[in-house]
Amino acid sequence: MSSQRRAVGGSRFLYDSFDLTQARIDAQEQVEKERRAGLEYRLGKIEEELERLERRLWLAVYGVASGVVAHGALALLAARF
Repeated sequence: MSSQRRAVGGSRFLYDSFDLTQARIDAQEQVEKERRAGLEYRLGKIEEELERLERRLWLAVYGVASGVVAHGALALLAARF
């Protein structure tokens, strides 16, 4: 800040040049940060859904396996008696 500016007074915006390039860079960085946060949120939701789907698939696999075992056990019991 120069002594002339202090003597005259007023707003610093009357004397300082506005750095448009830096403002654009700052704005782009903020936009990129928000986009990344949104992407991470959506990826987290997708991962949760995949975990739920995996649990349901394993439940179906175990259900089919238990049905096959039960059917085999009933066949063995019917063959013995």
